[in-house]
Amino acid sequence: MPEVTHHLPQAAVLPRKWWHSATVYQIYPRSFADSNGDGIGDIPGIISKLDYLEKLGIDVIWLSPIFTSPMDDNGYDISDYQDIAPEFGTLEDFDRLLTTAKERGIGILLDLVVNHTSDEHAWFIEARKSRDNPFRDFYVWRDPAEDGGVPSPLQSNFGGPAWTLDEATGQYYLHLFSRRQPDLNWENPKVRAEVYRMMNWWLDRGIAGFRMDVIDLIGKQVDAGITSDGAHLHDYLQEMNRETFGHRDVLTVGETWSVTPSSALLYSGRDRGELSMVFQFEHVTQRWDETFGKWRSKPFDLVGLKAALTKWQHALAADGWNSLFWGNHDLPRAVSRYGDDRHFPLQSAKTLATVLHLMKGTPYIYQGEEIGMTNVPFERIAEYRDIETLNMYRLNIEAGLSEENFIKGANENSRDNARTPMQWSDGPQAGFTSGEPWIAVNGNYRQINAHAALADENSVFHHHAKLIALRKRHDVIVYGRYQSFLDQHPDVFVYTRTLEGERVTVIASFSGKPLDLEVPTELETQGEALVWNYGPVSEVRGSMTLQPYESFAVLTRG
Repeated sequence: MPEVTHHLPQAAVLPRKWWHSATVYQIYPRSFADSNGDGIGDIPGIISKLDYLEKLGIDVIWLSPIFTSPMDDNGYDISDYQDIAPEFGTLEDFDRLLTTAKERGIGILLDLVVNHTSDEHAWFIEARKSRDNPFRDFYVWRDPAEDGGVPSPLQSNFGGPAWTLDEATGQYYLHLFSRRQPDLNWENPKVRAEVYRMMNWWLDRGIAGFRMDVIDLIGKQVDAGITSDGAHLHDYLQEMNRETFGHRDVLTVGETWSVTPSSALLYSGRDRGELSMVFQFEHVTQRWDETFGKWRSKPFDLVGLKAALTKWQHALAADGWNSLFWGNHDLPRAVSRYGDDRHFPLQSAKTLATVLHLMKGTPYIYQGEEIGMTNVPFERIAEYRDIETLNMYRLNIEAGLSEENFIKGANENSRDNARTPMQWSDGPQAGFTSGEPWIAVNGNYRQINAHAALADENSVFHHHAKLIALRKRHDVIVYGRYQSFLDQHPDVFVYTRTLEGERVTVIASFSGKPLDLEVPTELETQGEALVWNYGPVSEVRGSMTLQPYESFAVLTRG
């Protein structure tokens, strides 16, 4: 793709925000640390690991939902927005987490799930009592089609129709996910007012902001068949900003699967009055099959990956802000997806960290990524717990995909890859619990665990910690102009960051074999070795031999 040059230094363009130099760590509470032996992670368990997170250097913890829930979708089906799920703890535990984290300079980001609720939420219990119930219009209801079937062909993201018949009232309700996750009707101002009241309740409690689950869906226009980016989406987000967090110094990041480079600034432009940033997924979906989606992956394509990431670096160069991530609770493990977890797990995990953390944006680390946790090699569908995986198994088998190929795809892409317990030690159940874990521990915990990583100064953990510290020390990493090189090279990722006389040059091999790299003349430099995964490199010129998954960054001044 053509290079884009911005003549003004980025520090002069973008007003500084605290989250520009911050690093966020995502915790999936169910799988992080269990304090009471019931096999489920909890808030006291998180508190017990704050020293570990402080040592890593993170600034914000994003918690996947901890609210009261029947756990049909592991907490993304909320039945009470203002209480804590008993398996995770109490409000008092949460307040203690807030306080003890703040003492370490760490903020807490809550997962805002307001596209839908649980079917056990008090609003929905009332709504289904009768068609004239005051809460009926809190959700999306439609009469059956003329043949008595579903009102429209809309499909759920978890498979099957997005409509379920409520037999008592004779109407269908909409659910873009599980049938136990009815969609809220954002066209109703009473719904929006209740959501804003709830958000302010948490903000007043002292949280650092919100990660907003599938926020691009709240403006849906069902009768037009539009589920994402509806006509009033940005009106709602601007209203939310005005009514809740707009006057507060907090971080807001929207999960937006539909966002494009052209629409990203609608969400995050500095004069838009909406969000701090969004998650985009172009680098994720480019490997999905056209027919079977993520359940049958395309081969890894570094050229395509570079093109996607570079496109977004340029799109938000002078306004908006990028969120940088390889994985999360819905995605496979980074080193299994983009690296080589069999032959070069250590080196490729470090290379992925280097490439990510030195780009422009706010880095997000998913729990376990900092020690190089890998995908789990489940052999049978019975070992999976994820509702999406179980639903899609049935639908894909019916569509003609073999069970063997589905399990292969699930082992590459199922959400459960990210949800196996955090590997703390080589002891029983990886030190996650003294009981029976809710989902099996990955069998490689004896080799890959936090205890071993902390003791080894050359571990993936210490590599992440070094990158996080570099971001805090160097403005060029935070605000420098991004420029990519060798875009069509199939095995190396090369880019620079430039700001006010400083340049960081990043070179990363994605090959499992040694390779010779001819350095372009404009890239030649000599300076300070910032970070590396084989040995320090301070000079970039001529013909260089890169070891398998070798990566390094050089800082040049003047």
